[in-house]
Amino acid sequence: MHIRILISACIIYVFVAACNSSKKHRSHVKNADPQPCTFTNPVGKGQDPWVIKHHDYYYFIESRNGGIYISRNKKLTNIKKHEKKIWTPPSHGWNQANIWAPELHFVHGKWYIYYAAAPKAGSPFIHQRSGVLQSASKNPFGKWKNKGQLYTGNDIQDRTNNIWAIDLTVANIHHQLYAIWSGWRKNRDTDHTQQNLYIAKMKNPWTISSNRVKISSPTASWEQGPQLNLEEGPEVLKHKNKVFIIYSTQDSWLKTYKLGQLKLAGPKANPMDPSNWVKSGPVFKGTKKVYGVGHASFTTSPDGAQHWIVYHTKADSTPGWDRRIEMKKFSWNKNGAPDFGTPPAPGETLKVPSGQCK
Repeated sequence: MHIRILISACIIYVFVAACNSSKKHRSHVKNADPQPCTFTNPVGKGQDPWVIKHHDYYYFIESRNGGIYISRNKKLTNIKKHEKKIWTPPSHGWNQANIWAPELHFVHGKWYIYYAAAPKAGSPFIHQRSGVLQSASKNPFGKWKNKGQLYTGNDIQDRTNNIWAIDLTVANIHHQLYAIWSGWRKNRDTDHTQQNLYIAKMKNPWTISSNRVKISSPTASWEQGPQLNLEEGPEVLKHKNKVFIIYSTQDSWLKTYKLGQLKLAGPKANPMDPSNWVKSGPVFKGTKKVYGVGHASFTTSPDGAQHWIVYHTKADSTPGWDRRIEMKKFSWNKNGAPDFGTPPAPGETLKVPSGQCK
């Protein structure tokens, strides 16, 4: 009898202890953060990252495997997930190959994609021109209409002799829609050609309506060489009453790729006047552990309280285009200009954008 009582007591004790342990475990799980509040760079493979925040979602677009892909996520650090191929180039024509650096914009109630392409694949990359696609609905994952090639030359009346253009972006400045891109002074038979930044007015999201104006050339020492002088990947960044163009410069395939800045002289300054753009830089560059920082886009945190820069870096220091997508929070200087700081090292623990972790 005593043995049975002792065994029963032991069983009860073990059961109670197990229950208490289970309660403690459940309590720990309940109080634990249900989602990670930190992340590390890189957030994925890829290049020329373009992120746009629309309502509660972040949309990410990129070119890959001969097509254009879009993904959507409520978390900025998960922008590469749930992607869908939304456009395949035609089998013939000016835009059948070399699909580069697409951007997704929401203009006048519709989605538009701006991209560069060529009639033949591979190098020399001397045939690149800029084109635009228009969404058939308000859903960027639906069908797209080809609105054709944009005119980026010097004869807007006859629209003849279109000139090499890549990385075209659009922006509304002083209630006027503008196109801004990287281009050549004239077409050449070598892609070892200096790239400048140009601007032109637009009549609508698929029609340039003025001759281009060159607003910047790679004349600063930090923009030049060692192999090619270039300015590319221009992106408009606005803050309060100030307008900036953040662009990439120096050789894109080298570890010295970096960001420069143009600032519009004043809130009423004419963007078509080159003298109204003030250059400074570099404003964001690599470190001993981060290589080839460039081609950025900009957005805000889910709650709108923070500003974030999304950019690509090189996987290593050797020449080439094996690149990764990274991001970080940035701030603003007292003079109203962006302060991008220093790119964090790969694997460094960072806090996710405010409002993302609940």
